[in-house]
Amino acid sequence: MTDPVRIANCSGFFGDRMSAAKEMVEGGPIDFLTGDWLAELTMLILARTQAKKPGAGYARTFVTQMEEVMGTCLDKGIKVVTNAGGLDPDNCAEAVAQVAQKLGLNPKIAYVQGDNLMPRMADLLASDQLRHFETGEPIKEASFLTANAYFGCWGIVDALEQGADIVITGRTTDAAVVCGPAAWHHKWARDDWNALAGAVTAGHVIECGTQATGGNYSFFTEVPGMVRTGFPWAEVAADGSSVIGKHDGTGGEVSIGTVTSQLLYEIGGPEYLGPDVTTRFDTIELEQVGKDRVRMHGIQGEPPPSTLKVCINRSGGFRNDVNICLTGLDIEAKAALIEEAFWSSSRYQPEDYAQATTRLMRTDCEDPASNEEAVAILKISVKDPDQAKVGRAFSNGIGDLALATIPGFFGVGGGPGNGRPFGVYEPACISAATVPQEVVLLGGDPRTVSSVIPPAEVSVTPTPGPRVEAPGGPTRRVPLGAIYGSRSGDKGGNANLGVFARSDEAWAWLDGFLSTEKLKELLPETVAMQVDRHPLPALRSVNFLIHGLLEEGVAASTRQDGQAKSLGEWLRARVVDIPEALLP
Repeated sequence: MTDPVRIANCSGFFGDRMSAAKEMVEGGPIDFLTGDWLAELTMLILARTQAKKPGAGYARTFVTQMEEVMGTCLDKGIKVVTNAGGLDPDNCAEAVAQVAQKLGLNPKIAYVQGDNLMPRMADLLASDQLRHFETGEPIKEASFLTANAYFGCWGIVDALEQGADIVITGRTTDAAVVCGPAAWHHKWARDDWNALAGAVTAGHVIECGTQATGGNYSFFTEVPGMVRTGFPWAEVAADGSSVIGKHDGTGGEVSIGTVTSQLLYEIGGPEYLGPDVTTRFDTIELEQVGKDRVRMHGIQGEPPPSTLKVCINRSGGFRNDVNICLTGLDIEAKAALIEEAFWSSSRYQPEDYAQATTRLMRTDCEDPASNEEAVAILKISVKDPDQAKVGRAFSNGIGDLALATIPGFFGVGGGPGNGRPFGVYEPACISAATVPQEVVLLGGDPRTVSSVIPPAEVSVTPTPGPRVEAPGGPTRRVPLGAIYGSRSGDKGGNANLGVFARSDEAWAWLDGFLSTEKLKELLPETVAMQVDRHPLPALRSVNFLIHGLLEEGVAASTRQDGQAKSLGEWLRARVVDIPEALLP
């Protein structure tokens, strides 16, 4: 049995705290420094960067961080694994090598590529090898900006086997940068399902950085040091169990609540699909084993699908919005007049656009104590392939209404403007056998690592939840969030919304109360949508997957919160009848 390996995170997204790498390297003992820089939207951003400057489709901020910590990492024997390579992992590796040369250092740097399918798209489309992730229909649309398969951990393992000090990948899963170091350290095989599942779970918890240590936590008012929240690490044991923690003296906390909250982030059902293993989230057990230390154990895994998920971004055309403020009384009447007058003065009608939506955001308060509290916002949005149609031909019409319609008229976000391009996210899948990983140690020859995982028959037994009765008796109308926490986020064009309880009795009541129908009642925006409900009793949680809430993905969404980050907090604000026995 090998000793546990401590794997630290220093980035949850492209743009996270620049000082985090130094904080994690110098703030306490770690074996690996990792970070997650990529998301579906990030790949689109990198594609636009690459179009302006070929070869620059990677996270330059990672290179800057390496300049700060590379020497310390080499001195302490800390290895670095990151997906900051984005669309150009080879150029990212070269940039890091240039920094090393400037510092007089000589690390072994490797990169993993092969996930980029763009050079092969013509052949893949012609042979129907790319299929939609949800429908299974062949992908035919060819106007792609990016197309990247999600790799797992085995290319990273191979790079580490070759002695790499720094491993840079393209599009891997978020958890792969944790699973790879753990699998290499513990010498796991590809069919060590439970161990791999445990490492994937640890990777899922720490991949968003401070979201595991109090960030975006529903009960943040109970957490100390939130002004400067520390980043997390996972100490992964040989059996795949792990302890989630953070460096002593840093802000925030690691608790069953913060870990549960992050476990619910951007998931679907209990089968968490990945390229290395299918992790069963209905088997996760949590235990508070000390201050800022939570142990995750009992996690079971199954073989993964024979396909890899593919992130496709394509051009969606152009979009534009106008935002009109409605103040004081008669908000509904003012909104109706503005909408009718706007379209009557426009060259085009809603049906002339590929998509036209109107949203009335009731941000106004009753008996407002300030001018701002009296304001609601009407947002009219359009999308179309024709840039001219969504440009001034659309937005200039708002000027006709300024002095001619409602009292108190004013706008936000500037005056009339031109349409801007947007991207559309499309999830696909491809046979893992057709997308091998290529591992390159700078100065050496490429090595091919198969993405195929052998099939097997595995039996998984879900972990039972609490066996208690839901309390009855008198109730009181209070916000749902007085008792329950939540975490929500984007899943392509879908949104996930996880809700968790902090006691067995509270879970028993939540499970009986929060049905799909009740969720739609509390969140009317979801009434016409398909909503999947997935209880996770061992985590005292329930997760909802809301199909189509974000339209064609984050970059295309016309919602005010296009990533559904606040969806759970909206639900927590809804007032319901809760048994008094559950209330403080």
